[in-house]
Amino acid sequence: MLKPINHVSCSPALRACRRLQEHLVAWLCDVNVGSADINQVNLVPPCVPTQTEADWLWAFLQKIDAGKSLLVRAQILADRPITEKELLRDWVDSVSNLSSQFQPTPPTWPVTPPTISAMAWQAFKELMEAFYEKGLRAGLPYATDGSPVTGGGVSYAQFVQEFRESHRLNPNLGAYEVCVLCGGPLEAVEVDHWIAKSVYPLLSVCPDNLLPICAQCNSTDNKGSKAVHSNGSFADWFHPYWFHANGGIQLNYDLQTRSIKSLAASPADAAKVANLDNLLNLSKRWTRKFKAEYISQQDELRRREQLRKRQNLSEYTQAEIVLHIQTEQAVLSPTKPHYEVNCVVFAAMLDQARLDAWQTELGLVS
Repeated sequence: MLKPINHVSCSPALRACRRLQEHLVAWLCDVNVGSADINQVNLVPPCVPTQTEADWLWAFLQKIDAGKSLLVRAQILADRPITEKELLRDWVDSVSNLSSQFQPTPPTWPVTPPTISAMAWQAFKELMEAFYEKGLRAGLPYATDGSPVTGGGVSYAQFVQEFRESHRLNPNLGAYEVCVLCGGPLEAVEVDHWIAKSVYPLLSVCPDNLLPICAQCNSTDNKGSKAVHSNGSFADWFHPYWFHANGGIQLNYDLQTRSIKSLAASPADAAKVANLDNLLNLSKRWTRKFKAEYISQQDELRRREQLRKRQNLSEYTQAEIVLHIQTEQAVLSPTKPHYEVNCVVFAAMLDQARLDAWQTELGLVS
């Protein structure tokens, strides 16, 4: 979380859809509702707030996923025994209250699914995930401000575009975009579910849980679907919206290990920085970039020295090397990818021992 992260203008629409999920679950888990009751005649307010939402939801339930309609999943849940319905409702209530996990005394966070049948959990999981895969991608029944609409609602494409535009560091549309997590280039954009939707499907369209990031950050080698809590505790974890790093991560080059280290600006955030580093393999990735950039700078100085010799000019003095490095350092752009890593590169290059070594090496250039 090297860069600031904020909600976007269409976040209210996503929040409204998350509430619609809760309304659907409440209806399906009503002790007086069975599979025979899941029909368009009964899907009216107050089951959901408005008829517009009811009409969209009924059309949504007709969608086919893996050869079965979403309606079939809803009917499975509606036919569960009362005890299972109560357990599922309680689980939904806990997960829906995500923001409370970042308060001084958070309630218990469920680390496992509710103790309902595997068939019921699978039906619930597939139904909730479909709000993202089929609902958001096609368009929700909500305008940007969260008000119900019959068409032209917020979509996946709109959310991604708004996020990219509002987090663009350079307003020039042709400029590089930067990943908010690692600070690298944002090329192949993937929307990450910060808290994995495979484990917490209720959060599939939650605006506090959706984060467009680079494909490398979102790969299974890095974040993937890993947990972002410690056995139900978020105390030692950053959260992109509720507990952002806010400049609390510092990069430092460790000469002994020849690697970049992630450090916490405040001792209170040490565990959070360590967890984020391990989650995304940041130190390893930043170290690779550091070494590549360092070599690039070495090569450039060698080429400059070769040019000077072809022009019968004197060799670089150490003062000239320092001036070159300081000039490059001064014009680093914070809107470009890898800005933080490059700052560390040039700081390391100004180390006296390195300067001495560089001057000696350049003297050997032919």
